[in-house]
Amino acid sequence: MRYQGNLHKMLTEATSPVSYHLELGGQQLALNEWLGQPIRIEYLQQIQCIHCGRVTRKSFSQGYCYPCFRDLAQCDLCIMSPEKCHFHLGTCREPDWAQSHCMRPHIIYLANTSGVKIGITRENQIPTRWIDQGAVQALPILRVSKRYHAGLIEHAFKQHVSDRTNWRNMLKNLVDEIDLYQVFETIWPLVKAELDSDLIEDAEELAKPDEMTTLDYPALRYPVKVNSFNLDKQAQVEGKLEAIKGQYLILDNGVINIRKYGGYLVSLESA
Repeated sequence: MRYQGNLHKMLTEATSPVSYHLELGGQQLALNEWLGQPIRIEYLQQIQCIHCGRVTRKSFSQGYCYPCFRDLAQCDLCIMSPEKCHFHLGTCREPDWAQSHCMRPHIIYLANTSGVKIGITRENQIPTRWIDQGAVQALPILRVSKRYHAGLIEHAFKQHVSDRTNWRNMLKNLVDEIDLYQVFETIWPLVKAELDSDLIEDAEELAKPDEMTTLDYPALRYPVKVNSFNLDKQAQVEGKLEAIKGQYLILDNGVINIRKYGGYLVSLESA
C-alpha cells in the first residue's frame, strides 16, 4: 500500500507495548502492525509549515516556516529553557497562548531513557512526553502551578542529574533498571536547599515508591549500531521496520526521527 501526505509526530497510546499511529494523507496508519515488513519513505521535495500551512523551503524547529518560528510563543527560547520565561516582564509573543499552555500545572519528573534524566511537562502531557523521549521508566516527583516555576526547579536539579538523553543508547535499548524514587530521595533535599521559599511553597511532592510508570516499545530487535537517515540528503529511505521507540522508526539499516521532519511531504509504502 502507498500513502502520501505531510509528516507530523506519531500519535501514541500507553499500551504494552506502546501503540503507534501515523496520520498521513487523511488516514491513520497503525504502525505496530508493520513490524517485520519492508517500508519505503520518499521525500517529495515540499515542506508545509505545521502551524500555518505555508509552503517553505526550509523547516525550523521541527516543522515551522520562518515567520511562525520568529513570531510564535511556542517557538520561543523559553520553550526549551523554561527558566528563561519572560511572561512576567510583559514581553511574551502571545500572552493568550501562554495563559493556556504555560500558566497551567506542570509536572517535574525523573525518567530513565539512557540513564536518569530530569524533565518537565504539562500535566495533561503525561505519559505522552515520556513515550516521545523513549523512556522505559518514569516517575512524577513534583507538581507546580506554572511552567516558569517548573523550569527554575528543573534548572536546580540539573546541577545533580542530567536533562539529556543519549539518543543512540536509547535506540539501542541499552538501559539498566533504576530506582527513580531512591534517586529523588537522594537529590531532592540537595535541590530543596537551593530553592527560594516561593518555589518550595509551590512545589507539591508527588513521588511515591510504588507509582513508577514502566514502558515497553514494539520491537523485533534493536540496532547494535545506529545510523541516522537524513531526508534532506537522502530523499529515499528503505528497509525493514524492526522497532519503534520515542519518535523514531528503527529499520534494519538505519533510523529516522519522524518528528524532526514535521511538514515534509512524503510518500510511504509498505508491503
